[in-house]
Amino acid sequence: MSETSTEYKRDLALIGAGYWGKNLARNFNSLGALHTICDASEETVQKFAAEYEGVKGVTDPAELWKNDEITRVAIAAPAALHYDLAKQALEAGKDVFVEKPLCLDVNEAAELVDLAKQRNRVLMVGHLLQYHPCVEKMQALLAQGELGKLHYISSNRLNLGKIRKEENALWSFAPHDLSVILSLAGNILPEHIQSVGGAYLTPGVVDTTMTTMRFPGDIRAHVYGSWLNPFKEQKLTVVGSHGMMVFDDTKPWNEKLVIYRQHLVWSDGQTPVPNKTPGEPVEVPESEPLKRECAHFLDCCDGRLEPRTDGAEGLRVLSTLASAQASLEADGAAVATATGQVINAVAKIATENSAQVHPTAVVDEGASIGEGTRIWHFAHVCGGAEIGRNCSFGQNTMVAGGARIGDNVKVQNNVSIYDGLTVEDDVFLGPSCVLTNVSNPRSQVNRRNIYEKTLIRKGATVGANATVVPGVTLGRYSFISAGAVVTKDVEDYAMMKGVPAKRVGWMSRHGHPLVADGDGAFKCPESGLRYEEADGCLKCLDVAEDENLPAELSVGKSSYRTFK
Repeated sequence: MSETSTEYKRDLALIGAGYWGKNLARNFNSLGALHTICDASEETVQKFAAEYEGVKGVTDPAELWKNDEITRVAIAAPAALHYDLAKQALEAGKDVFVEKPLCLDVNEAAELVDLAKQRNRVLMVGHLLQYHPCVEKMQALLAQGELGKLHYISSNRLNLGKIRKEENALWSFAPHDLSVILSLAGNILPEHIQSVGGAYLTPGVVDTTMTTMRFPGDIRAHVYGSWLNPFKEQKLTVVGSHGMMVFDDTKPWNEKLVIYRQHLVWSDGQTPVPNKTPGEPVEVPESEPLKRECAHFLDCCDGRLEPRTDGAEGLRVLSTLASAQASLEADGAAVATATGQVINAVAKIATENSAQVHPTAVVDEGASIGEGTRIWHFAHVCGGAEIGRNCSFGQNTMVAGGARIGDNVKVQNNVSIYDGLTVEDDVFLGPSCVLTNVSNPRSQVNRRNIYEKTLIRKGATVGANATVVPGVTLGRYSFISAGAVVTKDVEDYAMMKGVPAKRVGWMSRHGHPLVADGDGAFKCPESGLRYEEADGCLKCLDVAEDENLPAELSVGKSSYRTFK
């Protein structure tokens, strides 16, 4: 990579000379390449024109496109302007350097990459950390196998400031680190990405973010960025099977890069034991990363070479950023980086209504979950499943894509609700009860298109470890005792016991056995609701079966054993 002794033609225009652009101006001018500074502020233009002898100043980028003395352009304008300015420069036949990010839209970034290829122009993105000598050394040591198999990369970029109101901490802090992480992982996209954060100072602009990634080969990485931190930290750690490296950019130069070799020893060949040996400082020649980056761009333009951080690399970083932003907006849902699609729709559902989904649960895209429903540990709701309001799904439950579940349904631990099942409102499914959809399953015979339908009607209860064979209907407020095996349709209010299950009596809506009085009528001992049997069926005389209980009767006041 070129150092300052190389002579360059003075034919570069810089667009944007503000917070970061002024540093580019200094370096491009010291390299002898700065021809013109373009900035919307006339005062800024005049200031730099006076400071840098022979450098011209303009306020309109259009003047650069028609100037034949300018063959290359560096863009350090606000990120929202990157796409338009880069496109105009490429169409005018200029080589282009764009400060990170390449632009804000993945499709527009892909268009810029294609345009640069069509016009045979250099397109480079300013991912500065890739040009730091310590990072270059890390990349070389990893490629040489000094750390063994790559396991994990972590990056912390923390400070108190610079606080922004337009660009969040993810887009402000993460691009450089993501660029390096992608290069260390093999210049490929992660398989999926998750990001969480919080906005505390400016509504809608997150001040702190934690982004995690998984790459092929089970390589993992995380980036923690915050401008709301009491101390400054810029630390990149790489962990491999045979060693670790730490790059701490806040340390003096000779302490910035440290390698820890053989950090583990194996007791009896099976048990890993930490080997806490001191780290070895890695000798790296000192030079300014920004000047190296600027010189690299100029060298690529002169030699018609592909930059290390070319447009394709910038597109990979932008795709990763966009997926992280999608996850951030979905409160940490996993996003497939290749498609930008949410893998786990948990947070999307939770933000659209008051549903609560535990972080260990998986809710596939396309599932519908009603307000107030709670999905607990390790549950899985498949895409296409429809779940009503105010339901509760316990640990290790599963709902298939073809299942339909009403409101206020309580599903206890270890219950699977398969395609073909319809569960109406107010149903209770006890722990580990079994609900099937094929009577004669064979692994060799695919019956996916002929699943048998099972209907569990309003208010029914299925006890723990009970089995309901497919193709039956459980009547309203029926009560299937624990361990029973139901093989045929069940009447409303029927209390079923045994294997196979048989009706042994009637059960009230409040879950108490009903005993006929002298007139053949039934009365619930807890609620006082009256029931009547006719032609082998039971019905409630006071509240219709399809109606909800009155509010004063919807809270239990007496236990089951009170009336035994």
